[in-house]
Amino acid sequence: MRNKFFILILFLFYSTSFSQYNSNFNPDTVKVQKFDMGKMWTFENPPLDYFEAEYGFKPSEKWLEKVRKSALRFGGGCSASFVSEDGLIMTNHHCARNIVAKGEKEGENFLRDGFAAINPGDERRIPDLIVEQLIVVKDVTYEILSEMSKGSSDKEKVTLKDSKIAEIIAKFTEENPGLEFKVTPLYSGGKYSLYGYKKYDDVRLVFAPDLRTAKLGGDFDNFTFPRYGLDCMFFRAYENGQPVKTEFYFEWSTAGAVENEPVFVIGNPGSTDRILTMAQIEYNRDIQFPLLVNMLKDLYKIYYERVMNGNEDDYTLIARLYSIGNSLKVYEGTYKSLLDPYLMARKQAFENQFKSAVQSNPGLNEKYGNLWDELAYSRGEFAKTIRAFFSYQLNRFYTSEHFFIASELLKIADNLEKEGNKLSEQEIESTVDRLIPANFDESFQNTLLKVKVNVITNNLPVDNPARVALLGNTPAADAVNYLLKNSKITSKSYVKDLLAGGFEGIKNSNDPYIKFVQATKDLIPVIANSNRKLNEREEIVAGLLGEALFAVYGESIPPDATFTLRLADGVVKGYDYNGTVAPYKTTFYGVLDRYFSFNKKFPFNLPKIWENLPAEFDLSKPLNFVSTNDITGGNSGSPIVNKEGKIVGLIFDGNIESMPNDYIYTTEANRAISVHSVGMLEAINNLYKATRLGTEIVTGKMPK
Repeated sequence: MRNKFFILILFLFYSTSFSQYNSNFNPDTVKVQKFDMGKMWTFENPPLDYFEAEYGFKPSEKWLEKVRKSALRFGGGCSASFVSEDGLIMTNHHCARNIVAKGEKEGENFLRDGFAAINPGDERRIPDLIVEQLIVVKDVTYEILSEMSKGSSDKEKVTLKDSKIAEIIAKFTEENPGLEFKVTPLYSGGKYSLYGYKKYDDVRLVFAPDLRTAKLGGDFDNFTFPRYGLDCMFFRAYENGQPVKTEFYFEWSTAGAVENEPVFVIGNPGSTDRILTMAQIEYNRDIQFPLLVNMLKDLYKIYYERVMNGNEDDYTLIARLYSIGNSLKVYEGTYKSLLDPYLMARKQAFENQFKSAVQSNPGLNEKYGNLWDELAYSRGEFAKTIRAFFSYQLNRFYTSEHFFIASELLKIADNLEKEGNKLSEQEIESTVDRLIPANFDESFQNTLLKVKVNVITNNLPVDNPARVALLGNTPAADAVNYLLKNSKITSKSYVKDLLAGGFEGIKNSNDPYIKFVQATKDLIPVIANSNRKLNEREEIVAGLLGEALFAVYGESIPPDATFTLRLADGVVKGYDYNGTVAPYKTTFYGVLDRYFSFNKKFPFNLPKIWENLPAEFDLSKPLNFVSTNDITGGNSGSPIVNKEGKIVGLIFDGNIESMPNDYIYTTEANRAISVHSVGMLEAINNLYKATRLGTEIVTGKMPK
C-alpha cells in the first residue's frame, strides 16, 4: 500500500483508466458528488446521524471509545490494533518486513521462511519498533488561531503558532505523565487537534508468514484485484518484561466479511490532498509527478534487473524492489489519473462551487476571496526552480556514491582551508576507508549512476553551468560513459592523492563530480531559502483555505488525512472491471492458480509448504476481499470491523482504480483490499500450524 509522506523515497507503473465514466461529456455539466472529499471521519466529530441513516447503525460512545483505544499507530507510517487482552498486535507484513530481521538469530531468515513463536519465550523483540495508542483527543483550535492573529507577518504568525503549540504540549504533558502529546492541523490549519498517545517500545514478533506468501505476485499484482496475499503479521507489546494487559482490544469475527455488509476501517491514513486548488493539482500533474515517475522508473528497472540476474533468493533486495515498485505504482497511477479529463472536471466543479460560495459572501470574500490567486502565483514561482533544485540535490535514495564522495571531499577541503593544515597519512587512510569501504559495490554504483544522470540531463538545459561542470558538452545518451571515463573518484589511490594534496589538490581537481558539487553548493541554499519563504506563505494561505472550507461546509466534509486516527465507513462489494466482474472475495485456490499459471517463477513462486499442503488446510476459505472504504497510505495494517466492532479483515492495499484517492474519493470502482479474518485464521492454524496464536485470536486471551 502507498506510503506517501513526501520523502522523495516514495514510489511502478500502471495506467489508471476511468472506463466507468462516459468519455463523451461536457466539462461544464459535471457535478460535485456528495463524498468527493472522502469519508475519513475524525473521532472528534463522527457523523452519527449519517451512519444511522445509511446503515441503520448509530455507534454509541462506548463503541467509539473501544475502537479508538483498540487501534494503534505502528512504526513510522502504518496502522495496527490490539486483538487480545494480552497485548497481541495485528498489522501488515509489508509494514514490518524491512525491520523484522532485527529479531533474527544466526542462520534465520524471516522473509524467506516466516516465523512463529511456539511459546511466549520464543517471541522476538524488534529493536526501535514503537506502537502508539491514542488516549486523549482535544480541540485546541481557538487557542492557536487566537495566538496567530497577533502576528503581523507570515513568519511571525508561524513563530507564534509554534510557540503556542509547544506551550499546549508542555501543559498537557505535565498533567498527563506517561503520555506523549502532538498537535495536528486539520483542514490545512483551519482547525487544530491535540492528541495524547501512550507509547509501547518493547514490541516482540509473534508470527510472520514468508514474504512469498504474504506478497504473491510482487509488484505485478500490487494495487490489483482479484488478489491473493496473506499480508499480515502479529506482534505483542510488553511492559516491564510482561505482556501488556489491555482493556481495549478488538474481538475477532470467525464468520468474517460478507457481501454487502457495512464495515468500518479504524486507522491512520497518512495524507491526502483533496483540499488542494486546481493550480496546485496542475502543478503536481505537470511538474512534480513527472519528475518523480521518471526517476522511479529508472530506479525500479535497475533493481528489477539486479533481482532477476540470479538474486531471486535475496529477500532483502526483493523487499527493497517491492518498496520502490510500490511507490512508483502510486505516483504513476496518480499522475495518469490526473490526466483524466472527467476527474479533473469533477475537481474543477468542486473548486467552482467552493469559490463561488466564498466570493458571493461579502464577509468571506474579504478574508478568503484571493486565496486561489495567491496559490496559483506561489505554484508558478515554485515551477521556476523545482527542476534545477531536484537536479542539484543529492538524495541517497536515487543518487550514486560518486556524488557523495565528491561532496565529502569538498567538506574536508573547506575544513583544511580554514585550519591551514594537511591530513596525516593515518588520517588519509581512515578517510579513504570511510569513503570507499571494503564492501563498496563499484559495479552497482556505476549502474545506479544512470538515475541521477538522467535526472540532470532531463531537467537542466545543455548550457546550465552545473550540467556543463559535470558533463561538458556531452550528449545525454553518452553521459554515463563520459563520467566513467573521466572520473576516478571511486579509486582509493586517486582519492588518497587528492587528500594528500590538501585543500588545493581537492578544489583544483578536474574530477567532474567535484566540479558539479562546487557548481551547485551555493545555488542549493539560495533556492531552498526562496522555497522556504514560499512555503511559509503557503502554510498560512492553506490554513486560511481550510478555514474557508470549514466556514462553507462545516464538518459535513472530513479534513484531509494527517496520519491521525480516522473512522471510514463502507460496504463489502465487488465491482465491474476489465470487461468482467471482480468478486467481492478471493480464496486460497487462487494462490495455487497464480503459482502454476506463471510456472512457479518469480514473483509468483511459493515456498515448499505449498507443494504438499496439509490435508486439513481448506483452500476454499476466503483470503482477500474488497470494500468501498476510503483509505490511503498509512491505513496499511488498519483493522476493518463490522457493526459489532469485531474484526472481519485487515486492510493492506487499494486497487488500481483507487489511485486518484489523494485528490478525490470515488465509489464506482475504487476499492480497499483486506485480508479476510477467516483466511488469516485458516492459514495460521492449518498451514503454518501456529495454533497457539489461533486460539488467542479467537478467545482474546493468551493460552495458559
